[in-house]
Amino acid sequence: MEKSVQPTINDVARLAGVSKKTVSRVINRSPLLNDDTRRRVEEVIADMGYVPNPQARALALRRNFLIGLIHDNPNAQMVLRVQQGLLEVLRDTEFELIVHPVDRGAPEMHDDIRLFLERQRPYGVMLLPPISENDELALLCASIGCRYVRMGSAAFDGPDHMVASNDREAVRGALAQLIGMGHRRIGLIAGPHGFRSAHERRSGYEEAMAAAGIDVSRNWIAQGDYTFESGMRAGERLLDLSPLPTAIFASNDEMAAGALHAARQRGLDVPADLSILGFDDTSIASHLWPPLTTIRWPIAPMARAAALKLIGSADKDDDGALFVSTLIRRASVAAPGG
Repeated sequence: MEKSVQPTINDVARLAGVSKKTVSRVINRSPLLNDDTRRRVEEVIADMGYVPNPQARALALRRNFLIGLIHDNPNAQMVLRVQQGLLEVLRDTEFELIVHPVDRGAPEMHDDIRLFLERQRPYGVMLLPPISENDELALLCASIGCRYVRMGSAAFDGPDHMVASNDREAVRGALAQLIGMGHRRIGLIAGPHGFRSAHERRSGYEEAMAAAGIDVSRNWIAQGDYTFESGMRAGERLLDLSPLPTAIFASNDEMAAGALHAARQRGLDVPADLSILGFDDTSIASHLWPPLTTIRWPIAPMARAAALKLIGSADKDDDGALFVSTLIRRASVAAPGG
């Protein structure tokens, strides 16, 4: 049986009447081409069924067609949703996703990430919080010549390198609504130290309480680490207070679920005896009973925008740097005694 011959880049160049270098520029999405030339070459590529050799392209560009996701985040749901958002963009491209977890507390973290970048030579990387807040990592990526986008709860880099949400403003607005319903004793389950998201969400809580003229007792703030277990422990501590809080804001849904569990163990009815508000709107929020009122963190849209920035497909008229978190009303919040 005669083996079919695959078209080559030379065949494309000959039929399109251009040089091999011009074909390579079309394949690599170079801006140094006019639209007519680009269109003519793309039509020949489509007619011939030419498929670029990824190894050859990687060698020419000195980059693999890999998008790296680098994280040290205890919230598995959050990491999963970021992956889903990235893959939605990458699915119909030549790019593949590679995930690289790190330990931000390890003294060798920077060396570990440098080795990953030098070995894998990714086309670009997305940095998740809290390591995205590390300016030295951004400088490391830039020094190696690796594209990067940082994700965070506030903007701390230029729009080409940032996807950020408005956590402080979103929490301030949600707490103002709780206060408007009549809640005055509102406990906070804070996120872990060292996370910008925890800082922004706590600041939103404190600003809303201050704007309403409510003095926040230290006892109203319990520390968590974004896990269910820490939310349960923090919830138990807040529910030991006398008088009881009428509402609890937890800095993520996992901890809100833990607080809900602690309330149930004490025979409290949510929301009749205690309102609970979360943050993220991960799948756990709608699977709880009662379903959790929460602030939706636009994780997947942020990840999609980051992917578009990394592969160079973002709309130049829309920097896609700031994403708005919104309150999702479900059944875990009611007026005090309601």
